[in-house]
Amino acid sequence: MSTNNIQPKESNSYLDMQLLRFTTAGSVDDGKSTLIGRLLFDSKSIFQDQMDAVESSSTKRGLDHVDLSLLTDGLKDEREQGITIDVAYRYFATPKRKFIIADTPGHIQYTRNMVTGASTANLALLLVDARHGVIEQTCRHSFIASLLQIPHVVVCINKMDLVDYSEEAYEKVVAEYKDFASKLDVKDIRFIPISALHGDNVVNRSENMDWYQGETLLHTLETIHIGSDQNHIDCRFPVQTVIRPHSDEYHDYRGYAGRIAGGVFKPGDDVMVLPSGFTSKIKSVDTLDGPLEEAYAPMSVTMTLEDDIDISRGDMIVRPNNQPEAKQDIDVMLCWLNQKGPVPRAKYVIRHTTNEARCMFKDIRYKVDINTLHRLEDDKNIGANDIARVQLRTTKPLLVDAYDQNRNTGSIILVDEATNETVAAGMIID
Repeated sequence: MSTNNIQPKESNSYLDMQLLRFTTAGSVDDGKSTLIGRLLFDSKSIFQDQMDAVESSSTKRGLDHVDLSLLTDGLKDEREQGITIDVAYRYFATPKRKFIIADTPGHIQYTRNMVTGASTANLALLLVDARHGVIEQTCRHSFIASLLQIPHVVVCINKMDLVDYSEEAYEKVVAEYKDFASKLDVKDIRFIPISALHGDNVVNRSENMDWYQGETLLHTLETIHIGSDQNHIDCRFPVQTVIRPHSDEYHDYRGYAGRIAGGVFKPGDDVMVLPSGFTSKIKSVDTLDGPLEEAYAPMSVTMTLEDDIDISRGDMIVRPNNQPEAKQDIDVMLCWLNQKGPVPRAKYVIRHTTNEARCMFKDIRYKVDINTLHRLEDDKNIGANDIARVQLRTTKPLLVDAYDQNRNTGSIILVDEATNETVAAGMIID
């Protein structure tokens, strides 16, 4: 079996359905919340009591239509200001797929919220106002999507009703975006002309844009191929916990539980345990539903080995001929999340997969101007929402891959020891 084309098993139930995580981004008032509300409403994913509450709120605000954006703007401040501040997560499903939506804020001061919401996304839904085209926020959010290695970007050119559904206006924005995106590392970019307010090309095909022959947004979300987004070549299994039932039936059972971060594991495979370097073979791959013939990312499983090896949380099971690098000096693209910047020579807790250590800033190489993508080598004062390339020194070697090779083993977070606040998220550079 080729490990390049791992396919999910056929969906027999809701639990077996493939999950697509996507994030929304765009400038303020580009219509992100309205689009998600329209997507939920037209796909019949709204309960009647939710709809009644939205209709009531719309009437109180003096609107002559139902404001579907109120379905996602959950915070009181957001509803009053008509903007999105927090990352609002929404869940819905169609007969083909399950979805988790991360609706992220558009304001510059909430860049960190977008990084948080997009960190696990398969797809970024980027809204552009058809009247304004590609603006500063479009560039900023596209750069973050590229930085986070989100495999698919769908550019929804919204408010087509305000430009008379003009094909010329649509093509102009497409050309602008393609010109900017040529500087980015995004594998798959698609364009859809929509009107979130009226529902054109969101769930149902638009009668106003017969010149557009592509897919609707929902059809794109349901059918886009995400099976090969995971790394199925490099086998990585960070051990989360050791399973010892201590029951008569499983008296000698010793399993290592965790979530596969990359590759394919099968009973009989030769494996190595890091950092000890001991080798063994996989005896079984177990789940609550029974043993598996093979398991791959991002499945959560318990493995047993043929040999009794001392393994604990933070260790990693890999293939003997394909190992991550053990590094103490780590180059990272860091998004700073905290209002207080990094303190020189201060120690932070670094968390990587199931492992953790202490670390300190060894060097700040440069900051990135996320509007122009230029490197700011003279300005090294890092504050909230800044993105910078830094070098960290850890107290023990971490088993890392480059982020563009494996998003699971190539990402880290930093935690302030004193306050226990997560102060930064980072992508490891090769």
